[in-house]
Amino acid sequence: MDRLLVIGAGPKAMAVAAKAHVLRQLGLPAPHVTVVEAHTVGGNWLPGGGWTDGRHRLGTSPEKDIGFPYRSTWARGHNRAINEAMNGFSWSAFLIDRGDYAEWVDRGRPSPHHYVWAKYLQWVARRSEVEVVQGTVTEVAAAADGWLVTVRDGDGSLAQLDADGLMITGPGRSGRALAEHPKMLSIAEFWELTGKRALPPSSRAAVIGGGETAGSAMDELVRHDVLTISVISPAATIYTRGESYFENSLYSDPAKWRALSVAERRDVVRRTDRGVFSVRVQESLIGDNRVHHLQGRVVRVADHGDGIALTLRNDRRPDQTHAFDLVVDATGGQPLWFTELFDADAADLLELAVGGPVTQPRLEAAIAHDLSVSGLGAKLYLPNLAGLSQGPGFPNLSCLGELSDRVLASASARIPTPARAAARHGE
Repeated sequence: MDRLLVIGAGPKAMAVAAKAHVLRQLGLPAPHVTVVEAHTVGGNWLPGGGWTDGRHRLGTSPEKDIGFPYRSTWARGHNRAINEAMNGFSWSAFLIDRGDYAEWVDRGRPSPHHYVWAKYLQWVARRSEVEVVQGTVTEVAAAADGWLVTVRDGDGSLAQLDADGLMITGPGRSGRALAEHPKMLSIAEFWELTGKRALPPSSRAAVIGGGETAGSAMDELVRHDVLTISVISPAATIYTRGESYFENSLYSDPAKWRALSVAERRDVVRRTDRGVFSVRVQESLIGDNRVHHLQGRVVRVADHGDGIALTLRNDRRPDQTHAFDLVVDATGGQPLWFTELFDADAADLLELAVGGPVTQPRLEAAIAHDLSVSGLGAKLYLPNLAGLSQGPGFPNLSCLGELSDRVLASASARIPTPARAAARHGE
């Protein structure tokens, strides 16, 4: 049976693992799914994962779980059975299993804390019986008919895993900051200090970034004794995520996406996903008169007495410099972080597939319907970069069921079934 290897044990990996489990239970072809994870399942939603302290709330409704929107298109004649079986992995099923469903409904269906979402993902992992390999991927090499992935475990030992298909998820490392300066924290350092209750006291704090990573950091900072808190982003203001039916429907059902021009797609993503705060976070900030927005891109970092000075650049007006005594770099993940893992041959193949040096625009344009990179002999699935070409919900939590359908329909097509084998032999 073909093997699909997934880097990162987050929601996308669990969506694919659960759907593959369901397909096998129904007697349908599905690859063997192996997940490589450096920490634990759902680690980015837990303290120690570097992206949260676990106590902040999910920005998306938990009902957009690993099976949502429960509108499978995997195979005609089987889709209803697939949807019904996937309901056994739903957020509601998780709460029912824990005995918490009635309380959650009575409390108004609140968004869960991040650590509870991680528990849900771990529950899915156990129920789907997915193979999870604990370790850090150190290299990805191209093999004759797939990929060869080198993994280092906690003892430093190296092992190689071969796979017919490779899916890469996750935002990359959270320990990087815009500059090395004692007054500037990476998002991982910020959450580590917050968890230890050791965040340095400050009078003027700033958070760089306009997305959900920055929103969570701002939501935490307003709970501390800080005189002013500035959020720095290139946009004219901090936008709230669009949560009307019209915006949400584009995320839940990407069928309309292909009819939009590239400019229209970029506009939708800009207004509703990138550089926006969730409604809940925005509501908690607007009532706090310590919170301000500064427009611009940080182009220079310098000492300023005992603090730090940031120079902000905007088109059509002179650079401005502002001083702070604490800065958090919450600009989020690096979309191309995984390219550092590719050996020379694999990097060459990727360049040939996208038609030049690997850049984010080239990769985004090369993502096919099954969320893989067009032009590669072996499947390389990159859902985090599929938003522009295939639909804005694929990089986030908005249509995990559709994501697993597309990936597994492609991955399963290689697997011989009895009917395919009979046809091949003329029976």
